[in-house]
Amino acid sequence: MPRKAAPRASTQTLLPLDDVIGDVVRLRGGDFRAIVEAIPVNYALKAAEEQEAILAGYRRWLNGLSYPVQILVRVVPTDVDRYLDGFVDDRRRRHGELWDRLALDHESFVRRIARERTLLDRHCYVIIPAGTPGAPGRRRRWFGRHRPDVEHTPLIAARRLLAFRTAEVLQALAAIGVTAHRLDRDELVALWQASLAGVPLSGRAVRVEDSPVLTSAPGVPRPAREAGDD
Repeated sequence: MPRKAAPRASTQTLLPLDDVIGDVVRLRGGDFRAIVEAIPVNYALKAAEEQEAILAGYRRWLNGLSYPVQILVRVVPTDVDRYLDGFVDDRRRRHGELWDRLALDHESFVRRIARERTLLDRHCYVIIPAGTPGAPGRRRRWFGRHRPDVEHTPLIAARRLLAFRTAEVLQALAAIGVTAHRLDRDELVALWQASLAGVPLSGRAVRVEDSPVLTSAPGVPRPAREAGDD
């Protein structure tokens, strides 16, 4: 008799993401993450004293960390049309013949450069862990029944710890002149979808319903929900 083909694992079982709860990412196994996006500074245009100050502040931050962080850099092709659309909107809010001429020259320059070579965007993220407080995902019993307050304790503890650590990271980055902000739920979903599909971020993701697992992305089929998932 021919052997039956081994069942293939679904996409959902192969991905580390379990859920996005507000501005917190929950991974399989119960760990939690917060993600901060940092806007890179043009280091090459800084004076020598400023460059040294940036490096010194960066070293102080890394040496002072009491927990591991992950630094993610996404290098993706620039969405020139989206950039210029925003530039045109800004131009419409301004008036003056000189400004219009400069804006048109800049638009022409950007399009010419984009035809000659691929323009790249670098997006930098700091991924902050909360550890695994207790045993998340397991329900403790209280006199034979579930206690909902105990079930949500790991998430509450993770939120508090991530809020504190995120504030530390934002303060350290601000000290070296780096603008940063913590990603909210829509931004986390947009980043996850773009990373799966290998494409640039296309703005904020469309709002999605509170589903148990967010794994859908262009070109990546979402696993069918089975009965009893709700």
